[in-house]
Amino acid sequence: MERPVFTPPFAPVDDENRRALRRAVKMRAHLRDRGQTKFEIDVVDLSASGFRAETSFTLWPGTVVWLTLPGLAPLEAVVAWRDKFAYGCAFHKPLHPAVFEHIVALGNR
Repeated sequence: MERPVFTPPFAPVDDENRRALRRAVKMRAHLRDRGQTKFEIDVVDLSASGFRAETSFTLWPGTVVWLTLPGLAPLEAVVAWRDKFAYGCAFHKPLHPAVFEHIVALGNR
């Protein structure tokens, strides 16, 4: 199984360099890294290729994580960048458009 490969350091990506549509959401979710207990995060935006979240837990770029959103199986991702309490993560596999729209609808209730 191919995994995304990133070489730190990372910087947040500006809108001109994005490959996928990004949508603002506001939802609680769970995140865990390999072998750790899951913890709560706030997902603040989402695209088919990744998400931005806020948490007080410390994660490092290059860390493989699993995002658990309400009603969905965990989604594998890798931490791409960190800025204090904000994190950008890239999904291992892009979200199907229907799944993306479903999650956006959940996050805008």
